Amino acid sequence: MDAKALLIMAGIGIVAGFLASLVAGGGSGIITYLITGVLGAFVGGFVFSAAGIKLGSMTPLVGQIVTSTVGAIIVIIVARMIT
Repeated sequence: MDAKALLIMAGIGIVAGFLASLVAGGGSGIITYLITGVLGAFVGGFVFSAAGIKLGSMTPLVGQIVTSTVGAIIVIIVARMIT
C-alpha cells in the first residue's frame, strides 16, 4: 500500500467511526473514530459478504463508508455488551 491508499483508508475510518458514534453513541476523539472505523470496515465487510449484501448502486467510496459505518455500529454495540 502506498501513502495515498493509507490516507484514504484512514479518512474512511474516521468518517465511519464518527457516523457510528452519532448513531450508537460512543467515545469521542479522532483516534477513537479511526480505530472504530477501521475495525468496522473489517466487521462490515465480513457481515455484508456473509449476508450476500452488495451496494452496487453507490460509488465505491460511499459504499465503503456505508459498510464501515454499519460495521462500526456493530463493533460499538458488541463492545458495550462485553463491558
